[in-house]
Amino acid sequence: MVVSAEEAVSSIRPEHRVFIGSGCGQPQILVDALLAKAEKLEDMEVIQLLTLSEPIFRHAELSEHFRLNRFFSAEWADDKLQTRHSEHTPVFLSDIPRMFKLGRLPIDVALIQVTPPNEQGMCSLGVSVDVTKSAVEAAGLVIAQVNPRMPWTIGDSLLHIYNIDMLVAGEAPMPFVILPKATKISHTIAEYIAALIPDGSTVELGICGVSLALSEFLKDKHDLGIHAEVIGDGIIELLESKVVTGMHKSVDRGKVVGSMCLGTQRLYDYVDRNPMFSFRPSENVSDPSVIAQQQNMIAVVTAEEVDLTGQVCARTPQHGVSGIDIRADFVHGTAKTKNGRLIIALESLVSDGSASKIVSCLSRGAEVVATSREVHYVVTEYGVAYLNGKSLQERAMALISVAHPNFREHLLKEAISMNLVSSSLADVEGRIHILQPELKARFVLDDGTLINIRPMHPTDENRVRGLFQSLSEQTKYYRFMSHITRVPQKQIQNFVYIDYRSEMAILGTIPEADGDRIIAIGRYFIDPRTNRAEVAFVVQDKWQNRGIGTFMFKLLIKLARQNGIEGFSAEVLVENKAMLAVFYKGDCKISSSTEGRVRSVNIDFV
Repeated sequence: MVVSAEEAVSSIRPEHRVFIGSGCGQPQILVDALLAKAEKLEDMEVIQLLTLSEPIFRHAELSEHFRLNRFFSAEWADDKLQTRHSEHTPVFLSDIPRMFKLGRLPIDVALIQVTPPNEQGMCSLGVSVDVTKSAVEAAGLVIAQVNPRMPWTIGDSLLHIYNIDMLVAGEAPMPFVILPKATKISHTIAEYIAALIPDGSTVELGICGVSLALSEFLKDKHDLGIHAEVIGDGIIELLESKVVTGMHKSVDRGKVVGSMCLGTQRLYDYVDRNPMFSFRPSENVSDPSVIAQQQNMIAVVTAEEVDLTGQVCARTPQHGVSGIDIRADFVHGTAKTKNGRLIIALESLVSDGSASKIVSCLSRGAEVVATSREVHYVVTEYGVAYLNGKSLQERAMALISVAHPNFREHLLKEAISMNLVSSSLADVEGRIHILQPELKARFVLDDGTLINIRPMHPTDENRVRGLFQSLSEQTKYYRFMSHITRVPQKQIQNFVYIDYRSEMAILGTIPEADGDRIIAIGRYFIDPRTNRAEVAFVVQDKWQNRGIGTFMFKLLIKLARQNGIEGFSAEVLVENKAMLAVFYKGDCKISSSTEGRVRSVNIDFV
């Protein structure tokens, strides 16, 4: 069974389809021997799961001599490969093993890399289990580079030596990947995303710039779990700091589940015989039905474009094409999990700044990786758009509000022309104002007085000014925590111009001959870095202590939950006992602390 690399590849013929182990598991000694025979094997087909950049992996050389059929191209891979002769096969990652098994994509030869066998004759596929194990089972000829430096990974990663036809002794440094550093924009997006990940969640972390940055913002989380196709270096610090424990996972409790490693020698040393990890084939890890078994599953997916309905594309012809996107299975699986969240990470502009990545329609030839029905959040450096359960108009306006400011006006015009949103929307002083939600409620006081509840509108400016002018000195002091004689015009405008994405304002009104009179205002302001909102109220003195504030508070809780907000916070003067009493009537978990005359209240939705 033990032969030289040259002897092993001499069994390969030009008409063969050859599978090469994925990513950092690529058997480089066998690849070099294959390239040495390139002239005799011209036009042979090479298939591979993951295409990385040269010079370490030498994919460009492979594509010069052979027909390279790749399932996936990393977003940070060598761009020159895109211009060379290579093909792609559109397929879900979890479906590839089935294609091998059924002969829809038959494999003649599999070139893989394994550890030396143990006393039972078992080898480990190490950092590249993924579809490699299935390729071995389907191939007519299996040639393995046996590398003592390959980490021994635990899980469904073992292969008996008698399932290998030829062994090539090949001790060599493991290929490694040093990923590009996350950009400032990626850090901003990652900070927003971290606020959307509750303690105890199971997270799929990729190896893109945002995912790399995200690890830094998860350090304050507790008991996260990991279920991901690709494991990168970022997992090490999260495990060592006990951020990741997996203790709340519905399946594989206490285990970090993955299919391949892409990283440095530090990562390889860390996963070597580490019982915290369970490496499994892609048909298990990426199977949407398996993913759906996890409760509180969160998938973070990067994208190239998102249209105004919420459709997401991972690749466009302008930015390279990949037949498979590793994230697609996690998109569909996460959408089916209990309390799952699909988060789309998107820089607002293309790399040269010439175009928006939030578009009215996807580019021609774009590959859709997530439908508008599956997406929960779209996050850019300008904030978070919550789409789940929203109408087309609400979706479009939420997405426009997180697009780059230079393109918002154009996107709004496009949305109106496509009949996605109403033409009654206004752009006031450069701000895009989202049409107020179709919200109407009524509250009847004990004396039969009917209070109408509705959203704030820019036309309410004079009415809001009138309310503030009618407030007593004490009410003004309680609301603004200072003795003010008048509310500035600019502050009045800030009260009435609401975008209904980062803030919400509702009014309590009573009818009068000249129109509604505002007697109460309830509002919240979202802090996207915590996914919580600061809440505040003011009720005209005559109408206080009659239940209006409690009714509006419960309504704001309902609206906040619909927008994916985790909870409220408030700063209240300790003598404002009426407002503090309102907070305890919302059926929420309350905690508070006092400093001087101010009580800080945290309200967690349950």
